[in-house]
Amino acid sequence: MGGHYEKDIMRQLQEVLERLDKTEQKVDDTKKAWKKEVKELKANFAVERKQLKTEIKGLKTELKVVKAENTKLKSTVKNLENENSRLRSQQNNDSTNSSLPPSTDQKGANGKKANEYNSRKKSGKNCGGQTGHKGQTLNIEKIKENIASGKLKHTIIDIGNPANVYETRYIVDYEVMPVAKEVGFHADDNGEIHIPKECRMTVTYGEVIKAMAIQLYSEGVVSNERIQAFLNAIGNDALSISSGSIYNFVKGFAGKCDKEIQVIKEELINSEVLHTDATVVTVNGKQAYVRNQNTEQAVLYSAMDKKSIESIKENSLLCGYEGILIHDHETSMYNFGKGHGECNVHLLRYLKKNTEDSGNTWSEELSCLLVEINRAKKKMLSEHKWFDMSEIDAYEKKYDKIVKRGYKENKKTSSQYAREEELTLLNRLVKYKENHLLFIHDSRVPFDNNMSERDLRKCKNRQKMAGGFRTREGHKMYCRILSVIETCKRRGENIFKKIKSIITFKLVTA
Repeated sequence: MGGHYEKDIMRQLQEVLERLDKTEQKVDDTKKAWKKEVKELKANFAVERKQLKTEIKGLKTELKVVKAENTKLKSTVKNLENENSRLRSQQNNDSTNSSLPPSTDQKGANGKKANEYNSRKKSGKNCGGQTGHKGQTLNIEKIKENIASGKLKHTIIDIGNPANVYETRYIVDYEVMPVAKEVGFHADDNGEIHIPKECRMTVTYGEVIKAMAIQLYSEGVVSNERIQAFLNAIGNDALSISSGSIYNFVKGFAGKCDKEIQVIKEELINSEVLHTDATVVTVNGKQAYVRNQNTEQAVLYSAMDKKSIESIKENSLLCGYEGILIHDHETSMYNFGKGHGECNVHLLRYLKKNTEDSGNTWSEELSCLLVEINRAKKKMLSEHKWFDMSEIDAYEKKYDKIVKRGYKENKKTSSQYAREEELTLLNRLVKYKENHLLFIHDSRVPFDNNMSERDLRKCKNRQKMAGGFRTREGHKMYCRILSVIETCKRRGENIFKKIKSIITFKLVTA
């Protein structure tokens, strides 16, 4: 029994050892397989890692390019948005919110046609003369007075039997008949015949024809050819006036205006307040200017090739002026005069434009304040009163408060273009506050520069009719004539008589 037990033990041990050897071998094989697999994995990982590194590097390069393109696109989008805002703003410009003339206004969504735009508000009053307006009607008393004074030639026409009762009616008209005046110049005691230079030709045109031509040219804004046709027509085709003759009439009149021009200059240079503005005209296809200087009683037009300070000094009277200048926001004007008032009507347009572009409310509030101040000033002047310092101070504080709020609203303005334009406007309101509000500090200073605006419309009408001036001499000639004509109108003088008085010459020589 004992011997067999030991053999079994040994056999079992041997079996265990064999199983251990097999297990160990299996473990070794497994380790080898794992090592091989790990080695393969490491090799694959290294390859994949290298590929991933290359891919990441490419992605980083691509991302850098995309970021650069994105930055560029953002900048382009921003510029396009800004340009779009600018173009939309310009497209919405008209005579109510910019310096554009009414002639450029287009028919809008509200159905208005060109030239119907203005900044006036409907008053609700009926059209025509208002209560208290003194009308002008030609009546019998005035006719009889003019007949008695010799201003009207009196003729009587009887209709029906003159012995019966009748009623009188007056028909006022012209009798147009060309006249040929034969003038004989006789020799003096020495046998010499003295003929004025105006009569050096055997046939010359008289003062009435010349005065009519000059008034049609200047006040009527009529071309030389049409003046020629009109004068020949009313002259029963007996005058044979040429367009060259019309030009000579006008040129001769301009050459005789020295005395009147000098009087106008002296009056303007000595005025306490002077309006001025300039407009573009064309001379021989090139851009030139007409500068206007005026008061309630006198007007001077100056022909200028440029709008520069040097040109202003050479061609206008502003260089010697020492009063208050009223002008638009023309910064070159601050080199002349001793005081400056800026046109607030222009400012109202810019404020309206800002409200439309930015959507901010401060500009509309400031517009209302300026209109309120102007209304208060008119009332004061009508009652022969004036503001005290506390009232002026209160208005200035309101002005400052609104502008200060404008700076805060400006920071929230979404459109870059509108924000920049608004900031420029705000800076102007601060810098030129004294000039915009000068009209409440000095009763002589007007709220606007509309008087110069109206005076320069004649030049624009001339430009539209003729397309410009052919020569610099024609440019200067027109300014001289218009200065005399517009001054004459300012003073309520008869333009036709004034022209005749200037061109009339004496037939009797000394």
